[in-house]
Amino acid sequence: MPTASASPQAISQVSLSTGARPDLATLPPPAAIQQLHHYAYKARDAEETRHFYEDILGLPLYHIIQSDHVPSTGEYCPYTHFFFRLRDGSFIAFFDIGDDEKALPSPNTPLWINHIAFRVDSVQELENTKARLQAHGVEVLGVTDHHIFKSIYFFDPNGIRLELSAQLADAVQMARESTTAHARLAEWTARKQQWRAERAAGASSTPLKPQHNDRPEYGGKR
Repeated sequence: MPTASASPQAISQVSLSTGARPDLATLPPPAAIQQLHHYAYKARDAEETRHFYEDILGLPLYHIIQSDHVPSTGEYCPYTHFFFRLRDGSFIAFFDIGDDEKALPSPNTPLWINHIAFRVDSVQELENTKARLQAHGVEVLGVTDHHIFKSIYFFDPNGIRLELSAQLADAVQMARESTTAHARLAEWTARKQQWRAERAAGASSTPLKPQHNDRPEYGGKR
């Protein structure tokens, strides 16, 4: 068991090798993460991606990095890495490695799960952006009501699912929601453990359902 004098690196190595969770009191404090810096995806073609994000969505192309080798791994893979800036100073970024291919979807994950959502100021801006996208032949789902926000959904040229959201709930409501989040997740975890045991014993083959249905208007009773 790591002691209070153990280095963070040693604690991390023990945790990885044993699967045990370290004593948080022995670790340095977490960094003060301020905001998203960037999220990076594979692009089929840099200009095709630029046209979509800059000309249609209005995100300016802001920075480009080009190299033959990947700094984090050292491997040889020539690339153009390009960034589009959001209003808060964060970025969505892409790599064009010159193969004219999209990233393949995950075979065990529905297409609607992995996505990135951007916040806009109003529902009217959702409607305006939907009209712009549809004028360029992009299929758009929504406006969808999520109670605390409304959204539209669409895919970029690289097969990446995007969401634009307009917040409806104010800070007071969101703070109130945050007071129940840990309890609800703990209840889900307990149900999941029971479901795993039942499935291992052959007593259940149905999908695990959450303890609450916050969206009863979709799908009816199942």
